[in-house]
Amino acid sequence: MALQQHLQAFNISPVEERRLCLNGTPWIWHLLEECVGNAWEYWSVVIGLISIVCFLFAALPQLYVAYQNGKVDQALSLGFLLCWIAGDLTNFIGCYLTNQLPIQIITAIFYIYMDIIMISQFAYYKLKNQKVTKCGTNLKNGCIAWILLCIVLCMILPSQLLLRNQVQNTFLGKSERSRGIIEMSGFICGYVSCVFYLGSRIPQLYKNFQRRSTEGTSYLLFALAMMGNCTYGLSLILKMPATKYLIGLYFWHHLPWLIGSFGVLVLDLFITAQFIMYRKHKERTTNLVAFEVEPLLINEDF
Repeated sequence: MALQQHLQAFNISPVEERRLCLNGTPWIWHLLEECVGNAWEYWSVVIGLISIVCFLFAALPQLYVAYQNGKVDQALSLGFLLCWIAGDLTNFIGCYLTNQLPIQIITAIFYIYMDIIMISQFAYYKLKNQKVTKCGTNLKNGCIAWILLCIVLCMILPSQLLLRNQVQNTFLGKSERSRGIIEMSGFICGYVSCVFYLGSRIPQLYKNFQRRSTEGTSYLLFALAMMGNCTYGLSLILKMPATKYLIGLYFWHHLPWLIGSFGVLVLDLFITAQFIMYRKHKERTTNLVAFEVEPLLINEDF
């Protein structure tokens, strides 16, 4: 009974019970292989899917803005992008090793794919905006290495998702000490991803502050990221078990990912404040210039 309770808190089902899901929602079982037994768990999955959609489309407005002005390397901080993909990679590893919810692992994979696209675009415009003579051999080799890394990740991540059940069965068959080491490694990755996520916004906040502008960045990137983090955290909360003892286990099991989602949400509010503040400053400057030019034009007519 104690083992069953721990498995329930950690989202792991014994092999025998994973073959059938008699009381669950069929489409969730076939899509995610997650047995949903009540309304709270059902809405947790639905909101988690909404989170995936938010993150899936979050990068598209920024990609479009960068395509229009070709100045993404001047608008976005490289530290922001690198911390973001580092956080997503460690997030995926942590989710995988600690056997998080299927929706979390799928979301982590989508994160990485979007990061690959954004960093690739950043590198493209960085090279394009520089003179050919300034593009050294090291930079070109770095681009080639990046392309190879992207290809490897695109092949490995989906296959690891398909092998998730096999890993779970192996996890159940291991000794208590081995399971503890694997789980501890996963939690370390989870907390490292928190640090990367929270640290990713700092370079972008500083870059916006330096420029006194958010020009070249799309606010929809951060608005959809906020919606994604909010729904992601909410989907984890709705999945909490009813038993008080299991709530404690569940909370500590998902703590790094709760901190990562809600912590970044708070920092994105500061970026939102920058968009509002610098937009007002730009409008005020534009109106002042127009006010100064208009009398000069009138005087020239006389």
